[in-house]
Amino acid sequence: MKYFGEGLSEKHKELSKLIRKRTSFDKAVRLFLELHASLHLSEVSGTPPNEVNSLFGDLSAEEASAMPEKNGETICWALWHMARIEDLTMNILVAENRQVLTESVRRKISSPITDTGNALTQEEIRTFSTQVCFSALIAYRNDVGQRTREIVSALTSDDMKRPVNKSSLDAVLAAGGVTTQPDSVWLLDYWGGKDITGLLLMPPTRHLILHLNDCSRWKNMLRKR
Repeated sequence: MKYFGEGLSEKHKELSKLIRKRTSFDKAVRLFLELHASLHLSEVSGTPPNEVNSLFGDLSAEEASAMPEKNGETICWALWHMARIEDLTMNILVAENRQVLTESVRRKISSPITDTGNALTQEEIRTFSTQVCFSALIAYRNDVGQRTREIVSALTSDDMKRPVNKSSLDAVLAAGGVTTQPDSVWLLDYWGGKDITGLLLMPPTRHLILHLNDCSRWKNMLRKR
């Protein structure tokens, strides 16, 4: 059921049609930035308040750390998961540069992990969610979103078919972005099979739509209790 982002899937489909074509690349970048702006707080793109502002603006830290479904996740976990994956893929794999997360940022968030959280157990998700600083987590995600916009704005049409560099995948592992656990390390094979277009169409776009819809559903569940 749709809880978030009415019409965004259609924009994503249009982006998929445009982004590989040299003749429509500039239009694709503009569409990417428009779509991406809808998936982050408005301060990231300098646009008017949007659905993400409504989703997180009045959310308490207690709600963000609560697990609405017995065998589910939390909004805190989803925020970390979205931000880490966008950070790793856009900065290390696409830009072949440094990630936003530093040890100082991790300490501000009070995160016990540096990976994407894919392999966390239910109990570990609960512990993680009650331990992290919600406001610092939001700030980290904002910084990641701003960096993504800078990276994508600097890309050229020739970059779109560039495969992910093996050394960049090694850098993700070295940075603690994934662990060697099966539920985590598979991400390296998944990302390694993509080109730059493939990355732009998932971590900073489609992936966010899916998880923000989950967050909206969980918030709705919590508010109905």
